[in-house]
Amino acid sequence: MDKFGAEGTDNINNDIIYQGSGAEDIGMDKEDTGSARNDMDYIADNNVPQPVAEESIQLDGEAGDDLSGLEESVYEAGNKQEAIESCESYNDNENSTGEVNFIMPHVQVEEEASKDDSKRTPAFYTERYKKTSSQKGVGVMQLILVALMSSILGGVVVGAMFMFISPGLQPIVKEYFGQTSREPAMASANGDTYKKIEIEKTDSAATAIAEKVSPSIVGIRVVGVGRDIFGFNTLQGTSEGSGIIIKSDGYIMTNNHVIANALESGSNVQTRGSKIEVILPDRKDKPYTARVIGRDQRTDLAVLKIDAENLPAAELGDSDNIKVGEMAIAIGNPGGLEFMGSVTGGIISGINRSITDDSSDELKLIQTDASINPGNSGGALVNSSGQVIGVNSVKIATQGFEGLGFAIPINKAKEVTDNLIEYKYVKGRPYLGIWSNPDYDEAAAKQYNLPVGVLVDKVEPLSGSYDAGIQRGDIITKFGSREIKNLDQLNEEKNKYKPGDKVTMSIYRKGETINIDVVLSEQKN
Repeated sequence: MDKFGAEGTDNINNDIIYQGSGAEDIGMDKEDTGSARNDMDYIADNNVPQPVAEESIQLDGEAGDDLSGLEESVYEAGNKQEAIESCESYNDNENSTGEVNFIMPHVQVEEEASKDDSKRTPAFYTERYKKTSSQKGVGVMQLILVALMSSILGGVVVGAMFMFISPGLQPIVKEYFGQTSREPAMASANGDTYKKIEIEKTDSAATAIAEKVSPSIVGIRVVGVGRDIFGFNTLQGTSEGSGIIIKSDGYIMTNNHVIANALESGSNVQTRGSKIEVILPDRKDKPYTARVIGRDQRTDLAVLKIDAENLPAAELGDSDNIKVGEMAIAIGNPGGLEFMGSVTGGIISGINRSITDDSSDELKLIQTDASINPGNSGGALVNSSGQVIGVNSVKIATQGFEGLGFAIPINKAKEVTDNLIEYKYVKGRPYLGIWSNPDYDEAAAKQYNLPVGVLVDKVEPLSGSYDAGIQRGDIITKFGSREIKNLDQLNEEKNKYKPGDKVTMSIYRKGETINIDVVLSEQKN
């Protein structure tokens, strides 16, 4: 017997069983197999013609619904090999997986064309076909790569949410919980940066104010040199005061009287041997040598310059909008550099206070009860937002006033210092060009039976008065339409004009009164 069963077998009883995924094997057990072999032996011995049995097909899984193609391939195949190939082709086309058993009945197998059909014997053919799955396993490296890519993508998404979405939600969340939004930032004033701190309007605001403003308040040390009766320079001594950084590239605002002892009278030139130094609060062991950019005696202001960059410039406020009763904080160096950066508090006690200084110039000042002591001159008076609203001037505060402090309004101070930086003097001021005799007053006029007015002591060359012919000993009794009794009235009336204006003055000279037209020039010193 060969692999097809008994040699010469023509017809074989057969069942075709198709097993899909997950199905149980359906077929003949051992007893059925034995019975089938006995039947075939009987047929072979008695040469009984075999009826062609109807094909039986059983399916499990998803092998397909129509098997007519398979049936036709089996019954029409000329030999067993074509039948097998037809079954395999059908199985592949249906894309079935799992195990397939073939028991093929009634296949006419032609062994040789010359053999007698009467001697054909049944042949038995069986084949087991198992199609392997094409699915591949997932490797460890693939899992790691997927996890890594997921982590990176997740990080990008979360980062984008924090960067773009979270800032927009913060105000809504804070408003929901009753919180107010505060934005610390860097602000700019005239191209200079300063630290911007939002300060709550509470009694504890002085701490935040000091933190914000103190880095902008400097110490000033002046070594003054004077002359003795023989014209030789002699050392007078050292004085100390305060200053305010107004530009980050080294410009500092202070009082004129703080540095006056180191300068020639009426000029910005330092006397020989004198010295002006600036001490920064964070570099106390490294004083900077300062030069004078300009100074103005009328407003008691001056500007110094040191060679430094990126300094913390103070934020300047608006002194025109301050109100009586508002918080006022004075920051400076009372008593000298030993108490550098001292902070005292109070309120705005008054505004537009008229005070006359030693040079008979009247100033409109801010009054405060914040303690201002020697050494505070040139320091800052600040409001509750940490903005400078005034420049402290202890020189004025000590002239007959007890418990009162005064500061030059910052709007006026800024106007003056801007002019000093750009032009070295304050532009737009009319200049008459005379010096008066301070001893001549109403009592002296009555004593000498002379008219009341301003006695000219000196005339400056090339000034408007010099060009108009004003002389030493003249008494100015009228300026424009106003009667003049003292120098304050003369300056007050003169300041109503501008440089280039022509004004008629009445002059008493050698027993007679004459009128002289004077063209006002511009004050540059």
